[in-house]
Amino acid sequence: MDITIEALQAYLADRYGGWGNEQGMFMKLVEEMGEVAEVLNKRSGRKASQEDDLQEQLGIELVDMIHYIVAIAALNNIDLTTLMLQKDKAASIKYNHKTNLEAFLLNRK
Repeated sequence: MDITIEALQAYLADRYGGWGNEQGMFMKLVEEMGEVAEVLNKRSGRKASQEDDLQEQLGIELVDMIHYIVAIAALNNIDLTTLMLQKDKAASIKYNHKTNLEAFLLNRK
């Protein structure tokens, strides 16, 4: 099943609408960022690990970060899809990339 950013934003707006707040979501995001850092430290050997599958754990923590990033956008009615395309297009021009995200997506179809 494919998940679009637009669908995830709508889901999280519904889930958190009316009671969620951006400050609380940001604090959760920072907490999850620390958990990603911990997994990366374990993977690099800078921190001891008893866990078997650090790859899966990294994925879980990254998903948590995405959740809170998109939730903050949803609570603020920010269209991440449009902004992501605009920001990538500007960066592609600035850094003279051969393609941009929009062109990449169109060429995949």
